[in-house]
Amino acid sequence: MALPVVAIVGRPNVGKSTLFNKLIGERVAIVDDTPGVTRDRIFGECEWRNRKISVIDTGGIEPYSDDIILQQMRRQAELAIEASDVIIFVTDLKSGIVATDEEVAAMLMKSGRPVVLCVNKCDTVGEPDPAFYEFYNLGLGEPIQVSSVHGHGTGDLLDAVFEYLPAQEENDTQEEVISVAVIGRPNAGKSSLVNKITGENRCIVSNIAGTTRDSIDTEIENRHGRFRFTDTAGLRRKSKIDDAVEKYSIIRAKMAIERSDVCVIMIDAVTGITDQDTKIAGLAHDSGKACIIAVNKWDAIEKNDKTMNEYIKKLENDFSFMSYAPFIFISAKTGQRLDKLFELIVTAVNNSAMRISTGMLNDLLADAVARVQPPTDKGRRLKIMYVTQASVKPPTFVFFVNNQELFHFSYQRYLENRIRETFGMTGTPIRFVIRERDSEKK
Repeated sequence: MALPVVAIVGRPNVGKSTLFNKLIGERVAIVDDTPGVTRDRIFGECEWRNRKISVIDTGGIEPYSDDIILQQMRRQAELAIEASDVIIFVTDLKSGIVATDEEVAAMLMKSGRPVVLCVNKCDTVGEPDPAFYEFYNLGLGEPIQVSSVHGHGTGDLLDAVFEYLPAQEENDTQEEVISVAVIGRPNAGKSSLVNKITGENRCIVSNIAGTTRDSIDTEIENRHGRFRFTDTAGLRRKSKIDDAVEKYSIIRAKMAIERSDVCVIMIDAVTGITDQDTKIAGLAHDSGKACIIAVNKWDAIEKNDKTMNEYIKKLENDFSFMSYAPFIFISAKTGQRLDKLFELIVTAVNNSAMRISTGMLNDLLADAVARVQPPTDKGRRLKIMYVTQASVKPPTFVFFVNNQELFHFSYQRYLENRIRETFGMTGTPIRFVIRERDSEKK
């Protein structure tokens, strides 16, 4: 059964993201004094009274604005309101009621959803500030004092929310969720891909670079399984980053890579492959994540019978350090080959979690050594006593040898190729750990 949904809404800079982070117990949403930092809907889970709820953080609502981004932020907030069971309306004690608060309150009353009025920034304990009583004038019932920075009043707030939640039912057992991080340069089509997959405008899409700031999680389920797609901020070169908010965005994007099972690296087919694309791919590779390279906007390319082969050669050359990653040519706009993308994601994740028995590995090793003799140096030959798998995600193999220096990179590559030929391993990196046997060393 789906979790009850609670939306956090309000005008800009009243502390919605700080409250969101406090409720879910993680610093997921970017917090800054700059109005409009949060743009898309950000999802998280909160547990209270032994029950989990889904919490949505939204961008600040500006009822009247001609700005394209602000209009889309309002639409994202409206979608969150429509999807919610209960709404937390956040206001600011220090600034009091302003005209925008009254307009947002009127909008919430028209929605027909139950509303819990939260008066934020009540940072002192004891008797309420006289300005607190002003918030009764919004006509939304009894306001609740909260300090999202210190956590004061969040328990009372959640108690009020739980009064409106539907009755709890036993959750159905659910299969494991595959976590997918969508990474790439700005304007590569990451948000468009997530929107196409979910079938709704979950993420704001604009030609303005840096539109996406937070890492936005979106869960979907289809015939391939259950997935959590994380839309991340576009990663630019360090020399071009001078905004504090963008620095937070990049940190969030790197955190999304770390907690993912597989990374979909988005390449813009129109602008072509750049050095920044290979650097971004390197972040996922160095983290040991399963990877898929998706060339987006393929529908916008003028093609002949040689175009794809030429592009593949370029990809193989520029991404030679991660030759295990499959390529796929997609269109987030039309949905071209997205079903095939899901198949590659499932394959890459399964290969990343593959375990191979020690017996099978050593049979393969014996055959490989018989085919190509280990290298020698100054009369000494490399001896590999045995190999075993130590861990998964990525698959990590420990080789016990007589001398580490004799185990040259070229022979390691040969053994890696033999493992891949035998067991597949498409989409996942492989790690080798070399150990010298103490007896041999002595």
